[in-house]
Amino acid sequence: MPTIRAQVKADLARRGLTREKVLACVVSLLEKTLIRVGNDEYARANQSYGLTTLKDEHVDVTGTTIRFQFRGKSGKAWNLKLSDRRLARVINDCAEIDGQELFKYLHEDGSVRDVTSGDVNQYLREITGGEFTAKDFRTWTGTVLAALALREYAEYDSDAQAKKYVIAAIDSVAKNLGNTPAICRKCYVHPEVVSAYMDGSLIKQINREINITLARKYEHLTPEEILVLAFLKKRLNAG
Repeated sequence: MPTIRAQVKADLARRGLTREKVLACVVSLLEKTLIRVGNDEYARANQSYGLTTLKDEHVDVTGTTIRFQFRGKSGKAWNLKLSDRRLARVINDCAEIDGQELFKYLHEDGSVRDVTSGDVNQYLREITGGEFTAKDFRTWTGTVLAALALREYAEYDSDAQAKKYVIAAIDSVAKNLGNTPAICRKCYVHPEVVSAYMDGSLIKQINREINITLARKYEHLTPEEILVLAFLKKRLNAG
């Protein structure tokens, strides 16, 4: 995530409506909004949308405020807004170019190209040098949110009570991601978070990882992300 955020920031500062600049905008929105990346086939078949298949009418920009209103996967109604000057400017520039989709860029040969989910995942692979995909934003966020939610239930008297707290935590994460709790737990929360909570080690391990050295090493992560990442690294290395 630190590598991605640093490159996205740099690409958003580029001149013109380049491939890298528009893809950086989409990636930034993936993280900030948790909207799915989308794909053309699903949009045609179901009349539901993700970021790369949004039309101009699905987004309204007023000054630095961006508002999204559209029908997403499984019929979920998305109605959210965020404020970001640079992203608002890129979206406005995209909307001024003729084309079916909202997000498009000017190719080196002068042609207009629509952004696809494949483009987004290729951009992420270029940045990370690995197999990071758009879905991983939701997985990372789901894992962080689950760990923070369980941290609120630090004390429990029995396994039965702990399981109830896990259900409550997963429910809260599912609401943020727009998934069912079952899908959320299966696909978007790292299993080690739940396992560590059930064996009583989650809170202790997370609290031990808050230190200045780690914060400096991962300067593009939030404090909450730092402690969850540190916990997962130690937990997986121990296994």
